[in-house]
Amino acid sequence: MPKGYWIARVDVHDPEGYKDYVATAKPAFERFGAQFLARGGAITPLEGQARARNVVIEFPSMQAAVDCYNSAEYQAAAAIRQKYATAEMVVVEGV
Repeated sequence: MPKGYWIARVDVHDPEGYKDYVATAKPAFERFGAQFLARGGAITPLEGQARARNVVIEFPSMQAAVDCYNSAEYQAAAAIRQKYATAEMVVVEGV
């Protein structure tokens, strides 16, 4: 079964408020087996519009990745994130 990956590109507008998102999202990530592969490190823009924070999260499956996003725990966190950041997120199936 292929793994699923969240790819998120984020511009944080309020770093202090964003900390609440991180804390609130943690239980959902733990529940669905998330493993952070990249989390806001240095970037080198190559093409298109870059965002300041880029995150890649591996899940055991596509279904786990989608279920995590749709979970009540993560949706509570997403509501916080949306107040303090602008983001684009997709789920990608691994090879």
